[in-house]
Amino acid sequence: MSSTMQNVTIGKKPNPVTLTDVAAANVAELLAEEDTQELALRVAVRPGGCSGFSYEMFFDADVAEDDVVREFGTVRVVVDQTSADLLKGSTLDYSDGLQGAGFHVTNPNASRTCGCGSSFS
Repeated sequence: MSSTMQNVTIGKKPNPVTLTDVAAANVAELLAEEDTQELALRVAVRPGGCSGFSYEMFFDADVAEDDVVREFGTVRVVVDQTSADLLKGSTLDYSDGLQGAGFHVTNPNASRTCGCGSSFS
């Protein structure tokens, strides 16, 4: 089981998502391949998917004034306020196993998840 990195809180909003050490290391590697220093990992929740909502993750250089921003080592994570409410207390992890490699969100607020792992309600 992965440990959770110590994060730096910017602002006074609740922490919507925490990155494990493994997830932060993998995101840092991906960010290092990009040419833009200002990029952050944006984690969002969007309507859709098999169960009602789906997770979305991408690199973003734009940070809105009301975004929740957290730092995990060298990785900056940005979450919009609506998504932050749906993600509160979630953990982003990375696994590299027989079923394939990828990021996975564990969300304590999800009452139901889809078999694909990227959709919840």
